[in-house]
Amino acid sequence: MKEYLYGINPAFEVVRAGRRKIYRAFFSDTLRAQERTSRLIELYKKSGCAVEFAGKGLLFDLCRTTEHQGVVLETDPYPYVPFAELLGGERLLLLDNIEDPHNVGAILRSAETFSWRHVLLASRGTPEIYPSVVKAGAGATEYLRVARDHAANYYFREAVANGFTVVALDGGGRATLDELKMEQASKLMLVIGGEHRGVGQFILNSAQYVVKIPLSGKISSLNASVAAGIALFSLGKKA
Repeated sequence: MKEYLYGINPAFEVVRAGRRKIYRAFFSDTLRAQERTSRLIELYKKSGCAVEFAGKGLLFDLCRTTEHQGVVLETDPYPYVPFAELLGGERLLLLDNIEDPHNVGAILRSAETFSWRHVLLASRGTPEIYPSVVKAGAGATEYLRVARDHAANYYFREAVANGFTVVALDGGGRATLDELKMEQASKLMLVIGGEHRGVGQFILNSAQYVVKIPLSGKISSLNASVAAGIALFSLGKKA
């Protein structure tokens, strides 16, 4: 089974990361003279990938969106890893009940930026690493190790059994990020929920910490990806 990734940033990161087999790279024939696109084309030619030039109609037919920015890649599906392989790390990020692919992509971009490279996607209620997620994450997905083989509650129980301190982000939480930074837990799992359903009740009831981000403006909530970015930065492993 093959899939079609799209977008300039993802195209750069997919070939740089080298984790997926790339069968063909399609570029808009109107963009080949642009500096950034020409650099990308040369990168693909040097990698030995087949490069083809195409009109907008073919690019749309391949990826079924107008957001391709003149680049479409024919690749293998995303290379997930088993959850068990991620338990040896110090930071785990669990996404629970986040249904919007753009939010997932934005969160994964922040995760990679702040070195949370082991990610757990609940097998239900959270999108797979679709091309739209890769595009929203600017290709950050290609540097992450992502598992999507279990339910959120299973991830939680196994993480606790393996010595992780679990922090769930929720507007009703009593702890703050500043308080948690003082704890300096060596193994930490951060759980982010969606804007509508939030973190599942079992995890909220069982997590060692339920954390809120204090708000001082007139708007009463943050977008899930913005809240996640704040927490990922605050609780990331410092060098």
